[in-house]
Amino acid sequence: MIATIQGTLFQKSTTYVIIDVQGVGYGVHVPLSTFYNLPDAGQPVFLNIHTYVKEDLINLFGFLTPQEKEVFQLMISVSGIGPRLAINILSGISAEDLGQAISTQNFTQLTSIPGVGKKMAERIIFELKDKVLQALSETESGLYRPEPVKDDALSALTNLGYKKHVAKKAIDGICDECEELPTLEVLITETLKKLST
Repeated sequence: MIATIQGTLFQKSTTYVIIDVQGVGYGVHVPLSTFYNLPDAGQPVFLNIHTYVKEDLINLFGFLTPQEKEVFQLMISVSGIGPRLAINILSGISAEDLGQAISTQNFTQLTSIPGVGKKMAERIIFELKDKVLQALSETESGLYRPEPVKDDALSALTNLGYKKHVAKKAIDGICDECEELPTLEVLITETLKKLST
């Protein structure tokens, strides 16, 4: 089973990428949330992979974060949801927002996702609520914990012209160096310093 892939991004589209690993091109299906954060073609890339095997079919589904992969795996455990629909769902809502919608039984938010009707939303909540609550309580994974300060800093930096994946990496680096999450002003200032070195 392939669990991760690290190589050079050879080609990308909104739903599918090809990663060159020492001359071998791996085709990987991705949600929009991953696509938007991918580097340009020719740049190094690392994806968390779910390998889906069915009869004579092998498909790879890739995610930038372990959290996205975990949510995807939770989704395909639901009766009636296959990997393609799970990818479509993650393209319509972030992993964090999806987790919150399930744990708070927000039918309106779930049914606003393309491909999810009322019955599907009920099934998702029924089958995943306990699993999501358990994941929410695991502070180490921080699976569905939104971080608005980091999101706001990322938005500010991309508005300044920095590539999203570059800015995100720098922001994460600054946060990892701090014992507590800094304020928005401090985070932007320190990230700008890091990006200018």
